[in-house]
Amino acid sequence: MRKEEWKIGELAGEADVTPRTIRFYEELGLLNPRRVNGHRYYRKRELVRLKLALRGRRLGFSFGEIREVFDLYDSIAGGKLRQIEKMLELLDAKQSALDERAREIGEMRGEIAAVRARCEESLAEMKKPARKRGATRK
Repeated sequence: MRKEEWKIGELAGEADVTPRTIRFYEELGLLNPRRVNGHRYYRKRELVRLKLALRGRRLGFSFGEIREVFDLYDSIAGGKLRQIEKMLELLDAKQSALDERAREIGEMRGEIAAVRARCEESLAEMKKPARKRGATRK
């Protein structure tokens, strides 16, 4: 039998996060548990949203972007369609940013390799005996 509702500690275990993380996501409006006598009860919807939010953070999405995607699903007819379109838009932007960073990192690696080669050449030259470097003795 599948569990349909979790307390905060149980949800934390399911998502492999701390209860503090769950409370923080709740404060941001990403989770909305049912409250009974001061206790929070999280349904499958919150577990799915928590896992999606965690994945979004790993992909570099801001909390605002995650909330925007969630709000699209929650608030409008055809929300799922609009949510997927928005996700694709955000993913394209993240991919472009990563591509640019990868290009910049490639350039930096090239610059580092060139400086390293010059340093190695200078070091090898300094280690040569004085006569081989063209120095004259008096």
